[in-house]
Amino acid sequence: MKTHLIALATAAAAMVAAPVAANAAGNRSAAPVDGEQALRGGSNIIIALLAIAAVVAGIILIADDEPTSP
Repeated sequence: MKTHLIALATAAAAMVAAPVAANAAGNRSAAPVDGEQALRGGSNIIIALLAIAAVVAGIILIADDEPTSP
């Protein structure tokens, strides 16, 4: 059951990471920014990492193997 859980978590992480990696591979140059807009550049990676952590945590909580009653 543990290998199934690991495989499922890996597949979920790959599905979340694929669009982020494809977006990062583009050869687009950024427009010059000023002020507070310059601070928003790295938020996409943080959001992606939080989404991956939430998916993995949800899978682990759902796939708990302990019985609820003795």
